[in-house]
Order: sequence, then C-alpha cells, then structure tokens
Amino acid sequence: MRHSQADERGSRPDRSRSRRARRIVVLLGIDGAGKTTTAEAVAAGRRESGRAAIVLSNRSGRRWLARVSARSGLEVPVRWVDRFETVVRTANVAVTHALAGHQVGLVVIDRHLVCQLVLRQGRGLQPGRVLPWLAARSIRPYAVVVLDVPAEIAQQRILRRGEDHESLDYLQTARTAYLELARTRGWSVVDATATTTVLVAQIAEAVDL
Repeated sequence: MRHSQADERGSRPDRSRSRRARRIVVLLGIDGAGKTTTAEAVAAGRRESGRAAIVLSNRSGRRWLARVSARSGLEVPVRWVDRFETVVRTANVAVTHALAGHQVGLVVIDRHLVCQLVLRQGRGLQPGRVLPWLAARSIRPYAVVVLDVPAEIAQQRILRRGEDHESLDYLQTARTAYLELARTRGWSVVDATATTTVLVAQIAEAVDL
C-alpha cells in the first residue's frame, strides 16, 4: 500500500509532539539534601496525574567503595578513589543520556558529572581539564535545580540514615561550590529544608513543569 505525501506529513507531528513532550531535569546538591527522595517524589506526582515520568541516577559507587575499604581495613588513596568514582559516574552519565533520549515525558536525573567536580574540590584535588569540560557540555541542554540545605541539617540526615558519614567542613565546602555553580550558570536553587510536597512544588515552579 502506497502512502501519499500527505500521509507522511500527517505522521510527522506525532514524532514532533513526542520530542516536545520530553522534559529533562537534573537535581544536584550536597549529600543529605534529599536528591533521590525528591526525584522519586517529582516523578511520582507526574505519574499520578497520568503523565509519563522516570528517574535516572548517576551514582559514583562511593558508598560501595567505602564499605569495601572498611571491611578490608585498607585505606584507598584519595586520588585512586576519585579515579574510580569518575569512571563509574561518567559511564552512568553516558547510559543515562542514552536512556533519556528515548523517553517521552519527564525525566528526572539524580546527580550528574558536576557532582564529581564538587567532590574533587572538597577533597582538595585539582579539577583537571577533561572533567570540567565534559561536565559542562553534558549538562548544558537540561534544566538544573540545586537542592540547598545547611550543612548541619544535611549532616544530621546522613547520620540518621546510618549508611555513611560526611564531615561538616566537607559539607560546607560542597554547599558553597554548588551555590556558586548555580549563580554562575543560572541554575535554579530551591530550599531543600521544606517538606517534600512543598519542595516538589518549588521545583515545578522553578523549571516550569
């Protein structure tokens, strides 16, 4: 059966609508800011309203490496830790980008390569050349929201979940780094001390969901 040009033109808006329907939002913030919980809440709210939504995560394997190090009694040099995490997170970001490109609806991305840059700063390591370039280039097309929370509150949350530990100095340094990135790159910043319901509403308003 032959398809006329009119038929072909008639099929194109569907693909165009699918592209327009896709929205990608990246959530950043210090450990304890509630990124994962908030990402799931944002996506759940969209699904409850009958719209497509998915959460994709870009983890670094940091907690896993810390547990392995603790069990073995071996202290891994900071530079080795950073190299391991950078490889893992970069691979996850590559997979996330590929998956996000095939989604329709809302895609909420939990963490990104920027997180590794903030980790390097907190550890006193040089940012390097490749990672800053790749982090900036890969996150540029997306709407970015920084979940901001005081370091003291973040530390309390981390201690309550009992999975890891972060020093107050590191959390303060990381918070400053995220806020500076948001200021220079025009990212939205929301108060992550609010209730989940309020926080989800703040994010929706910030990125016009």
